[in-house]
Amino acid sequence: MAITIKSEEEIKIMAEGGKILATVLSEVEKMVKPGITTLELDRAAEALILKHGAKPGFKNYEGFPFSLCASVNEDIVHGFPSGRVLYEGDVIGLDLGVYYKDYYSDMSKTIAVGKISFEAKRLLDVTKKCLRLGIKKVRPGNTIGDIGNTIQRFAEDQGYGVVRELCGHGIGKELHEDPKIPNYGKRGEGAKLEEGMVICIEPMLTMGDYHLKTAKDGYGYATKDGSLSAHFEHTIAVTKNGAKILTE
Repeated sequence: MAITIKSEEEIKIMAEGGKILATVLSEVEKMVKPGITTLELDRAAEALILKHGAKPGFKNYEGFPFSLCASVNEDIVHGFPSGRVLYEGDVIGLDLGVYYKDYYSDMSKTIAVGKISFEAKRLLDVTKKCLRLGIKKVRPGNTIGDIGNTIQRFAEDQGYGVVRELCGHGIGKELHEDPKIPNYGKRGEGAKLEEGMVICIEPMLTMGDYHLKTAKDGYGYATKDGSLSAHFEHTIAVTKNGAKILTE
């Protein structure tokens, strides 16, 4: 698959979808508290997406039967919603996509369940900052490697593992398009960013080793050593003036 360049009109539609997605995720985030199940969060997310005139972007994608990926603690991505109850001190990654007027948008944030430990909060803060730093590197002429290198250096300086087996991606009429956007790399390497590209940057950090295994649900990914993980993501358009976040 070649990298697709989007017109201003296409980016405008993706921004409309992205706004719906950000609104829905913010509503679901407010529901996160001890005692709720991940399946309740999924059902709320789906109902809200439909209410806003969009469709769930993940449902039935490669056999995934839900609208929301709900990944708790050591589960890093693609967690199956279930009857699992959230407890005080857990963290949950909420990864959600919408399909609107033939285009996808994708975003994720990791949320504290009630009061969490200082160490867990620091992991969330650093991962969120990695996303911000990665987005700052988005401008025509920079490379995919510039984004990954910036994320990797900051994360590793803070003492965290950077997941290698999963990465960000291009997005548009398909949920996953070229190019792949790793969260590590060398400056100046990889595809050059061009005006009109739309990409998802999604740092995934671990408190321990960065290697992954299949999660207990048989679908998602978890840290091999059981350490805590965090994941943040935005859909971003490359404009002549730099990055335009479409999911806010």
